[in-house]
Amino acid sequence: MNQNHDGVTLPSPQELWRAALKIPMYSVAIMPILGGTSLAWQQQRLFAPGVLSLLLTASILILVWMNVSNDVFDHETGIDVHKYHSLVYLTKKPRLLLGIAHGCLAIALGCIAWISWWQRDGTLLLLIGLACFLGYTYQGPPFRLGYLGLGEPICFFCFGPLGIQAAYYSQTQAWTWQSLPLGTVIGLTTTLILFCSHFHQVDDDLAAGKRSPVVRLGSRRAAALIPYACGLIYGLTVVFVGMGWLPWLSLGILVTLPLAYRLSQLLLSSYDQYARISHSKFVAVQLHFWSGMILCLSLVLA
Repeated sequence: MNQNHDGVTLPSPQELWRAALKIPMYSVAIMPILGGTSLAWQQQRLFAPGVLSLLLTASILILVWMNVSNDVFDHETGIDVHKYHSLVYLTKKPRLLLGIAHGCLAIALGCIAWISWWQRDGTLLLLIGLACFLGYTYQGPPFRLGYLGLGEPICFFCFGPLGIQAAYYSQTQAWTWQSLPLGTVIGLTTTLILFCSHFHQVDDDLAAGKRSPVVRLGSRRAAALIPYACGLIYGLTVVFVGMGWLPWLSLGILVTLPLAYRLSQLLLSSYDQYARISHSKFVAVQLHFWSGMILCLSLVLA
């Protein structure tokens, strides 16, 4: 442990860097790609491993771009004044970080462009380009839609139906309405991660004028929504299976109910204790990862 110039006791540099890199969060970049690819196999028995590898690489690099650039954008607004694991706080080099972020985006779009050129079809590039634009509007100037509380719908659309359809199209060069039920479940679990990430930074958000959903609702009422959000995820899965839109093996996501219970209890009991709930988003990440993997496996085995 060490202290900064304000006398605040901080974790070790290794712990701060680990928090800044957010390695577990990259499951949100992987899951829609695996989901759309699994759907392509289930529907058309098509699978191009080279395309999957390039698309996974691009998706991860795009999320690196979003995370790093968002740290820089937050630094510009002053909202991260107490975010000691911010990359800007750790490096003191926002311009360098922005350059690295843009480099990652360029490489990612290069991967997508290669797939589009090889397939002689620019649709995938358009879909990923739309996702990148929407991702930029979340924190990037002049939009900063996340400050208006619109980050959750952007997250749901990009990492849910849009991401699933893009991955499906990369394998099949075709469209499918079944990207909607699968994308809805994966999109909701992804959005839950973002929603949970607001609880421990309410004071800083208020001070910077960021009207996140948790700020708008208040921590207590926002925490009360968590059990219903989890129930919606499982309930929709049951409905989609009953309608024949997802294979019956998708009901396997019910084994993640203990994670949903743990997340709900944590936030319901400690919604205003920032130190205790700062890791709640990582419980949501576990829920997202395991439920997503079960859905993908159910499609492959269907």
